[in-house]
Amino acid sequence: MFMIFDIHIFICTNQRSGIEKLSCGEAHGLELVTEFKKQLKDLNINLKIRVNRSGCLGICNLGPTIVIYPEGTYYVDVKKEDVNEIISSHIVNRIPLERLLLKEWKK
Repeated sequence: MFMIFDIHIFICTNQRSGIEKLSCGEAHGLELVTEFKKQLKDLNINLKIRVNRSGCLGICNLGPTIVIYPEGTYYVDVKKEDVNEIISSHIVNRIPLERLLLKEWKK
């Protein structure tokens, strides 16, 4: 059966080796996945929420990076300590967390 989620959180866990470009996996991407899952489970919010590892989201130099759908909101330089604030602001209260938002990105 196909499940439709109210909120879908993608967390970059891409890891590179042997090149100079940063990658989110090396900057604790997997730790963020675990922390989001734990905190959301503990909150027991009445929403269908899915937390997924993702490949590269294309803004490696600003990572670790996450994107939350359905809005398509990108958060950058996310640390484990930020997870509670993102959940409280964005998920629970539906207010994007300004200080971590991707503002403008140029390739």
